[in-house]
Amino acid sequence: MDAVTPQARRRYDAVVGVARETVVGLDFDGTLAPIVPDPARAVIHPDGPAVLAELATQVRAVALITGRPARQVVELGRLDEVADALPPGAQLLVRGQYGHELWDSTSREFSSPAVPAGLAALAEELPDLLEAEDAGDAFVEDKGLALAVHTRRLDEPGEAFARLEPRLADAAERHGLGLEPGKFVLEVRAPGMHKGRALREVVAATDAGGVIFAGDDLGDLEAFEAARALRWQGLPTLLVCSGSVEEQALAEVADVVVPGPEGVLALLREFAQDAAAR
Repeated sequence: MDAVTPQARRRYDAVVGVARETVVGLDFDGTLAPIVPDPARAVIHPDGPAVLAELATQVRAVALITGRPARQVVELGRLDEVADALPPGAQLLVRGQYGHELWDSTSREFSSPAVPAGLAALAEELPDLLEAEDAGDAFVEDKGLALAVHTRRLDEPGEAFARLEPRLADAAERHGLGLEPGKFVLEVRAPGMHKGRALREVVAATDAGGVIFAGDDLGDLEAFEAARALRWQGLPTLLVCSGSVEEQALAEVADVVVPGPEGVLALLREFAQDAAAR
């Protein structure tokens, strides 16, 4: 791990020292897969499956914690292929829809809660809301447990995002839902679950003694905050920002900033090799 502060190097070395007890939490879009205009085409970086398989043999568990539906992440991430390559005892987990949906490499089974109340009613009024804010051509992604409004394809995505955010926040509140802003995307979903809570649940379930978390967007801040709280409790932690020009919030609180998914995977590969060499 090059070109980092001495503090970041100490934190990296500390997590390497407890690698076998460490949970590695990873966002998907922008962290393992590049951001693309069509979310359905956001496949994992070509090096991703091999790196995840190698990493999982050196740590307590690798957990993909993402806003995407779990089934979609397993497909786009080629996670069945990764699971096939794992030796007994290695764990690959998915916490989809910010932790609402579960999948693991051992059972290969999915679990998901009921669709949140109010989502259908919001879906009905959403076309009129978008038209009223001159964003009728925004792409609406139905995630099953959430609706995501993408402004990236619009002529002025930033301006449309700014107009829509307060309107969607109001609509979400009226229907008992929550709003999660991201990179040119506004996601309306059930409140109460977020990546920080999902990360804490994985750490508790695996009795982890160390944490790495890598993300790239506002939705990952809660996971960063959870990891920092665990640091104060004595767990070695390393916070990794997958850097981009679109979002700087994570870079300000990360230990290490790397250049996008390729940089994340290079760091994870180095970590797995350093752990194996101990």
